Order: sequence, then C-alpha cells, then structure tokens
Amino acid sequence: MSRFSTLGHRLYQGEVSFDFVGRRKLWYSISGIIALVAIVGLSTVGLHLGIEFKGGSVYTVSKPGLTVSQAQDDINKIVGDSTSQVQSTGDGKIRIQVSSQEKTSSDTVVKQLSSDLDVPAANIDAQVVGPSWGHEISQKALLGLVIFMVLVTAYLAIAFEWRMALSALVALIHDLVITIGVYAVVGFEVSPGTVIGFLTILGYSLYDTVVVFDTVKENTKDIEKQNKRTYSEAANAGLNQTLVRSLNTTVVALLPVAALLFIGGGILGAGTLNDISLALFIGLSAGAYSSICVATPLLAQLKEQTPQMRALAKRVAQRRAADAKAAAAAGKTVDAVEQADEVVEDSVTAGMVGQRNQPVSRARGKGRPSGKR
Repeated sequence: MSRFSTLGHRLYQGEVSFDFVGRRKLWYSISGIIALVAIVGLSTVGLHLGIEFKGGSVYTVSKPGLTVSQAQDDINKIVGDSTSQVQSTGDGKIRIQVSSQEKTSSDTVVKQLSSDLDVPAANIDAQVVGPSWGHEISQKALLGLVIFMVLVTAYLAIAFEWRMALSALVALIHDLVITIGVYAVVGFEVSPGTVIGFLTILGYSLYDTVVVFDTVKENTKDIEKQNKRTYSEAANAGLNQTLVRSLNTTVVALLPVAALLFIGGGILGAGTLNDISLALFIGLSAGAYSSICVATPLLAQLKEQTPQMRALAKRVAQRRAADAKAAAAAGKTVDAVEQADEVVEDSVTAGMVGQRNQPVSRARGKGRPSGKR
C-alpha cells in the first residue's frame, strides 16, 4: 500500500486530520484576493468575445508557408486598423477575425487577401455573423447559466438544506468569477467552446461539493444528541474523509486538460483548443479548492450560528472543561500517591542507613577460672 493510500485511510479513520474548517479565515482571504484580481482584470481589460457573440467576419486562409505575421500585416492594411485577430488553427490554416464594426465588405476582403497573399479565392473560406445574432447568442448563454444556477440551488435545498445550497452556490460563483477573470487577464477569446467549458466546470465543482456535503451530512446526523464534538469538528472530519478522493479525482481530470492546453495549444499551436481547455483547467482547479476550502467552511459557519449548534458547542465546552478538571484532579491524586510512596521509600532507606549493627560480645572468660575458690 502506497503512502498516499495509507494517508487516505488514516484520514478516513480520523487518525490524521487537517483543520480546514478552523482555518476558514485564511481560505476566505486567499479567495478574496484571487477574486479581487479577477474582478479588476475583468473591469479594466474585459473579455475578448468571439465573433459568435459580437458579430463580424471570419476568413480562413489555406496556404502552405503562410505565417500569422504576414496575414496580420495584410488584414491590417485592408481594414485600416489593427483590431483584427489572426491565429493559426494548427492544421496549416490561418484564421482571420474582423469585427462587425469594420465597414469593408466581405467580398472586398476576400479579393484583397487573394491578391496580396497570392492565394486562390477558393482557398479563402468566409463566414459572416451579424451583430444581432451574436447578441442573441450571448443572451441565451447568460440565460442558460442563470437557469443552471437556479436549478442547482433548488436541488440542493431539497436534497440537503438551504444552507448547503447557499454554500454550494457561493462556491460556484467563486469558480466562475475566477475563471472569467483569468480569461480577461490572459486575453483568450471567449467562444461557444468556452461557454461549454464554463458549464462543465460548474457541473464538476458541484459534483465535488455534493460528495463532501453528503459525507458531512452523515457525520452530523443526530449530532445534537451527543456532546463530544461540535458541528464544525464533525464537518471537518467529513471533509478529511473525502479529501484524498477529491484530490485524486481532480488530478485525473486535470491531466488530459493540461495536455490539451499546454501540448495541443502551446506546443502544437492549435489555438482553437485554448478556448475550452483553459476554462476547464482553471475551473477544475478552482472547483477543487472551493469544495474543500470555501463550501464546507462556509456551511459550518452558517450552521454554528443556529441556536441548536450554539447550545451544542456550549455543552461540548462544558464537558471538555469537566474532563480537564477531572483529569487534573486525577493527576494531583496520582502525584500525591507517588510523593507519599517516595517519602516512605526515603524513610525506609534512611532507617536502613542509620541503623548500626552492634558487635557481638566476646566470651573472654569462657573456660577460665573465675578466681573464686
């Protein structure tokens, strides 16, 4: 059995425990800093929306040996500015995206690209998306996200309780804000694949949170009938029992996503893979963190504010104080007995040392006449 498996068994049995719930202020601070950076990046830089959301034209040029810089220089000259986006698709083609605000017609751009790049017009695939259609797609994506959040909250409130639903919803918003903020800072294009990635990571984060909450629910069942541990301690025990499982699931899920992002998009240059792979990579990492360090500590904090859990915490504190007092009294009794034993032992030892053995008298007159006749 490996050390990691042994650690998981010890965590499940309660032999080893990490106090995630007790350090919730630390996790809240870390999440707040990351979320603040994401919000600042989102408000200052903004999202780079793809053509599917803001409208425009996309020209895919097929020509061996054509570089991104050559296509970028040519399209900048045609439209008269440098707002066009040019990237390699990874299969020997160049993708040129022109904003819908440009007044140059699609036919004019195709003819000019064919002439300047010395490529047949048939090798240039043009797609035009109107701004109204892109706006409609954006609204539908936001509507789908809102419906997803509402359904998730309703399900958790029914299956568990409203505090668990609220904690899971906060964790989902936490993951979404961080992922969107990273997209804004990095400058990756938001495409329909990105939206799919967002919904995927929200589902994964929810799955991980529900697994932890289910264990917490089992550990806190009838918790008011005992006075050995508080709700936070029971919730933290449940979190430790699922910790190794959550980490294993996250690592296994991140490996193929990392291959898509760093190998497919970074090394091989398949830029179209970056849209969904970056959302998945950031979202999966944030989801694993929020399930452990945000959702469960927040749930414990909400539960500890209820009168029942406050009374339980008071009873637990009273019992521990009584146990500590009894242990102290027992310790004093043991010390007194030990001290008495030491005194008796010292007295016995001192008596043995002070005792003098009297010499045996010699019978010098034995066998001699007494002098009397």
